[in-house]
Amino acid sequence: MPATIVVGMQWGDEGKGKVIDVLAGDADWTVRFQGGANAGHTIWIGGDRFALHLLPSGAVRDGVRCALGWGMVIDPDRLLAEIEELEARGISIRRRLSISARASLLLPCHRELDGLEEEGRRSGGLGTTRRGIGPAYQDRAARTGLVVADLGTAHGRERLRAAYERLSARIGAAGQVTPWEELRASWERWSAEITPLAGDPTEEVHQALGRGETVLFEGAQGTHLDLHAGTYPYVTSSSTLAGGACAGFGIGPTRIDQVIGVAKAYTTRVGTGPFPTELAGEEGERLRRRGAEVGTTTGRPRRCGLLDLPLLRAAARWNGLTGIALTKADVLSGRKSNSVAVAYELDGRRIEIPPSSPHDLERVRPVYEEWPGWEEIPEGAATRSDLPQGLARYAERIASATGAPVVLISTGPERSSTISCSIAP
Repeated sequence: MPATIVVGMQWGDEGKGKVIDVLAGDADWTVRFQGGANAGHTIWIGGDRFALHLLPSGAVRDGVRCALGWGMVIDPDRLLAEIEELEARGISIRRRLSISARASLLLPCHRELDGLEEEGRRSGGLGTTRRGIGPAYQDRAARTGLVVADLGTAHGRERLRAAYERLSARIGAAGQVTPWEELRASWERWSAEITPLAGDPTEEVHQALGRGETVLFEGAQGTHLDLHAGTYPYVTSSSTLAGGACAGFGIGPTRIDQVIGVAKAYTTRVGTGPFPTELAGEEGERLRRRGAEVGTTTGRPRRCGLLDLPLLRAAARWNGLTGIALTKADVLSGRKSNSVAVAYELDGRRIEIPPSSPHDLERVRPVYEEWPGWEEIPEGAATRSDLPQGLARYAERIASATGAPVVLISTGPERSSTISCSIAP
């Protein structure tokens, strides 16, 4: 389909990088529309691991155009390092990359302020990545931030000085601030290297769609980390929903052809916040080890738990999903059965989607169903007929709960470990 949005259905870390990489095999463009270097999309190709934080996952496919939208907060140092890392591995990206001149710039002071604020929060903080995302979005909303279009301009240097003084005052004596001369030198380097990549990718993508080309809109984090819909305040600082692609890149809702939600076969979460189906103790640790559940961006171990259908049901509704990609099905192979949360009980009532209050989500009691497990997935499995019966039934239950068909099942980290299917609700 010409225009496809790919979003996470849980609390991030669902395996969107692999799914987008697979779909990018038939795409002309992959674009990011929100977030910043707090994203961590991992792609495996022939045993080689690629970890992307700002660049779209399609960047590893030569010939696919890439864009960073105006809804992002872009850390210039991280972006240039990521470009250099790919080019050192033989993947040319500069000639394929277009960066919105309207996108916000994330400064070193934003990172420094983020870490300082997180350390000062009570009860262990919010679990931010300390990459400066929140402070950068604060400046955007306050209309005091800088944008890519400011690079290499006299007024941009003036705004940089004003931003530096304001952020330094907020950090104060409690934190370490990048020296002004160092920041000024970085500004000149960013201007020289990033300005040639800046432009209007929104217009380029509209023209590409007019020619019938295929575009993937790539979200970061997950539905339940959305600034508005998520488990506030334990959320990210941007809209992670499919609608965020429209606002974060400049694509009208009527131009979107399909929305694919990515869900892990179980549930994980990084950082603090409510987690109804979390597995404590050794059972959660076993799942963490089997699934190699460590954050791509932070290196923090992920909290692990059982599949939560109320989360997926809400994600399907809020994003208007037309299909679901189920990932890490192989991690559950060999289990005799799997408990799945199909609803919650709250104050004696059965509810089908998460309550609006994170305090109430802390209090819910999951209602579980027990589903048969499945044996190891055959190597080379490529179609629905290759699926173990237990896995097929598991996918059918997800489709029936969400109202969206399961259209792809990932059975391992490699591109080839992917099954295209159509498991209807």
